[in-house]
Amino acid sequence: MRDFFKKTTRQSKKTETFVIRRRILLSIILFGMVLLVLRGINLQVVKKEFLQAQGAKRYLKEIPVSTYRGKIFDRNGQLMAISSPVQSIWTTPQTLKYETQLVKIEKMIEILALPDAKIEQLQNKNVKFTYLKRHISPELAAKVRRLKIKGVGFKREFKRFYPAGVMSSHLLGFTNIKDEGQEGLERAFEEQLKGRAGTKRILRDGRRRVLENFEEGEVLIPGEDLILSIDRRLQHLAFRELQNTYIESRAKSASLVILDAKTGDILAAVTQPAFNPNNRKNLKGSAYRNRVLTDVFEPASTVKPLVVAAALEKGYIAENALIATNGVYKIGKHTVRDGGNLGRLSLTNVLKKSSNIAVSKISLMMPSEYLWSTYKSLGFSQSAKVGFPGEAHGSLIPLMKWDKFTRATLSFGYGVSTSTLQLAKAYTALADDGILHSVSLLKRQRDDNPQRIFSVDVARKVRAMMEHVIEPGGTGYRANVPGYRVAGKTGTAKKAIKGGYSSDNHFSLFAGMAPASQPRFVIAVMVDDPQGKYYGGLVAAPLFSRVMAGALRIYGVEPDKELASVE
Repeated sequence: MRDFFKKTTRQSKKTETFVIRRRILLSIILFGMVLLVLRGINLQVVKKEFLQAQGAKRYLKEIPVSTYRGKIFDRNGQLMAISSPVQSIWTTPQTLKYETQLVKIEKMIEILALPDAKIEQLQNKNVKFTYLKRHISPELAAKVRRLKIKGVGFKREFKRFYPAGVMSSHLLGFTNIKDEGQEGLERAFEEQLKGRAGTKRILRDGRRRVLENFEEGEVLIPGEDLILSIDRRLQHLAFRELQNTYIESRAKSASLVILDAKTGDILAAVTQPAFNPNNRKNLKGSAYRNRVLTDVFEPASTVKPLVVAAALEKGYIAENALIATNGVYKIGKHTVRDGGNLGRLSLTNVLKKSSNIAVSKISLMMPSEYLWSTYKSLGFSQSAKVGFPGEAHGSLIPLMKWDKFTRATLSFGYGVSTSTLQLAKAYTALADDGILHSVSLLKRQRDDNPQRIFSVDVARKVRAMMEHVIEPGGTGYRANVPGYRVAGKTGTAKKAIKGGYSSDNHFSLFAGMAPASQPRFVIAVMVDDPQGKYYGGLVAAPLFSRVMAGALRIYGVEPDKELASVE
């Protein structure tokens, strides 16, 4: 009996142990199930967006789609800049199986003419990504594509081309390898030209292979086209003639601008030395400067007609006045000189002979405040506001520092600095019967911001005086254009150096308009430091003549002067 109870007790203990173990096991299973449920809730609810984003990064990729940059046209619809599709080839050396594709890769190296440094990158597994060649022709890219090299990809990009080449390089500027404006109008109108790139989403499998189906992302917006005020025909004419003068005179630089006398539109703006925007290898940044808008100089005698007009406008001098000159004019401790004793001069001969003494006396007849305000009204020391990067303001001696000698030197163009464009702009006040025009590099139908500076009567009288500058005996005789009345003024400025002015370095200048009876064009010329002959009448005036003659011919402007008969 005792043994029976012992056996029963042992069985009872085993049963209890089994129950306990089962309960523990069930608890563990239940706990695990609870954890799985909680984990599921956490993944499906709490971390849903995070996990979706992570999944998208791995399998759904958004890549940019390049947009078309806006084209640039001249005022007549002639193309001046366009972006064309090109191909760029890239690879990821980490995944490129170099050894197993050696024959194909060597053929690609030959096609693309890859340098040694790039070949080394192909074999460097530490390089994650590299472009093999950028901006190549679609035909060349197709040859590489036919090799079917695994790990080599192709990307469509755009390259900017300039059909006008060197003749508009300083004006248009250029873009970088990403087709982003870097200089000139390309930079000034970057926001308008660049548009907005689009995107597309590509779906990859577990091996990162691109599947056929894909989704469109942001829609690309092409850049806006730009229509310039420039006339490509005049641009070519002006560039050719300026280049000839620049080379012949062995000048440091040169610039020329043509304005529409009635609207202020810039019809041509050219600079020397020039560069090729389609091939800029080994060029320095200074080569890109558009000297028409960015370089300044003292305008010398080209301001004299403006001073005479200011004096006539307020009656500080009579139209028939005679001004005595004897070659030397003392103003305090300073002396103003002419080339010789020019005697008593009419206003017409003041301009024709370009007398510094006579124009100094005229300036001293006017209050300083009036002369200062006239210069400011004409745009001196102020940006021409065409929106060009680095556009010059020029300078004008502050009114508080003016004395009699300052007023005298300002009357023949020292103490004030201007760009070629600013000088041409000031001359529109004489060309359009007293109306000063704003200037623009974009085509427009009219000037919405004209300003009257001189009366119609004064502008026409001064213009008639300026015609005598072009006659025999005038300093600007070489600016004449057969068949047309021309009004203009020469200038020869000594270049400023430390402590004064150089006797050996000059600016050769001319500004004028034609036909003088009803001006159609205003042209200003600057030649920086010509060698040998340097006077404005000898260097700048003949250049003006050739460009003006060509412009009048291209536009079919009717002659306003009878040619002398030849027997």
